[in-house]
Amino acid sequence: MRTILLLLLSNVFMTFAWYAHLKNLRAAPWYIAVLASWGLAFFEYLLQVPANRAGYGTFNLGQLKIIQEVITLSVFIPFAVLYMGQQMKLDYLWAACCLGGAVFFIFRS
Repeated sequence: MRTILLLLLSNVFMTFAWYAHLKNLRAAPWYIAVLASWGLAFFEYLLQVPANRAGYGTFNLGQLKIIQEVITLSVFIPFAVLYMGQQMKLDYLWAACCLGGAVFFIFRS
């Protein structure tokens, strides 16, 4: 559970690092957005690296990656809709279904 919680928190930082500058720093020069994103990504790595180290052994490498992808979509959808003001799309559901298939196949053995 610690691995999943740390990955969830790290993904919140990374989602903001990757996309929040599109809303907040739109008028700023690109290098300011890069510096702000790097600053956020630093905190993402402080959580992500320990998460993967703690989870490796309980989960194999492929399972860790699929867990991360499920968390990424779980964080991205609310971020896109609530923070960035994007419209909720049925495509998010289809993407989640595809990830559900990935979860099935990576965890079935």
